[in-house]
Amino acid sequence: MTDHYRDTTPLPTGRIALVALFVTALVTAQLTASKLLGFSIPFELPFTGAILAMPGAALAYALTFFASDCYAELYGRRAAQVMVNVGFALNFVVLGLVWSTLRAPALDPTFAETFAAALAPSTNIVLGSLLAYVVSQNWDVVVFHWIRDYTAGQYLWLRNIASTASSQALDTVIFILVAFVAAPTLLGIGEALPTAAVISLILGQYLLKLLIAVVDTPFVYLVVRTLRPNGIDPQSGYVSKD
Repeated sequence: MTDHYRDTTPLPTGRIALVALFVTALVTAQLTASKLLGFSIPFELPFTGAILAMPGAALAYALTFFASDCYAELYGRRAAQVMVNVGFALNFVVLGLVWSTLRAPALDPTFAETFAAALAPSTNIVLGSLLAYVVSQNWDVVVFHWIRDYTAGQYLWLRNIASTASSQALDTVIFILVAFVAAPTLLGIGEALPTAAVISLILGQYLLKLLIAVVDTPFVYLVVRTLRPNGIDPQSGYVSKD
């Protein structure tokens, strides 16, 4: 029997790829957030010195903004916000699967301890990352489209950098303050970091994210022009000239 209610319209490969990239980077960020990274730089900065310290999630999380900006440009604000908020809900699925695996009986208790130490996200990290995510990702989509409408679809580089730079600032400050200051102080889990260490983490993480936002701009153009070769946005009618 033929199913007359089934939608047989194939989804564009590029659209699926962007959603897959967003989800992959998001899951990776959730699993790597508890590791602190340290990158040496050839000069010293106030508070950070010659080392840029940041949570391990910074690298993967920056990639989510690349994917969401490409998606917002190609498929509109509503579609991008749906992707972002569904991603927020899926964070809880990832956490549930990880925690259930950690709680399940292990054949090798010694390895189970190592496994838990590597993957078990602390309550502070979870609270900080979830709050930072839902605020910064929605801000990114709103600012991106505000600039897009204000400039009549021109200057893709401007809305990519401006929306990502402002949203990454929000994300970094919220995550660091909640995970390393507010949660330890209010919940009594762990110890709050001293002010100098907090500023160092904020600066280190934000500088890396800002650099990535600038560097990924040509790739945003590449993705958009590949998936929209005629340069015309079918939703708004904007013709890209930049």
